[in-house]
Amino acid sequence: MRGGMISVAVLLALTLTGCATVDVTKTAKGFFEPTRPDDVEILMSRPSRSFVELATVSTANWNTGETAKMHNAIRAKTAPLGAHAVVITDSGIVIIRNSPKLWCTGFALRYEGTGQATRPAE
Repeated sequence: MRGGMISVAVLLALTLTGCATVDVTKTAKGFFEPTRPDDVEILMSRPSRSFVELATVSTANWNTGETAKMHNAIRAKTAPLGAHAVVITDSGIVIIRNSPKLWCTGFALRYEGTGQATRPAE
């Protein structure tokens, strides 16, 4: 429940600032080879394949006609982490200054069996 409240607070703060933003918070240990943004899938449900969660993702303040642009921005932010896909877990529209704006939250993932994480050099 606490994580949900934090997500709502982050989304509200992002929405009130005026610019569309994508926030990515790394949750996985180690690092993976980056993927190409064009190869990152946008999913609306968990895949049946086993995977490792790489990061949480939240974005807000997109115009209602900018769904593809929003998805491409999510791809661009998660590909450097080695993401194969992003699962959208929640999304909606909020009215800001009489203007509808898109928002969504989710998580980036990497399918298991596609390369091991490396540890940074110390």
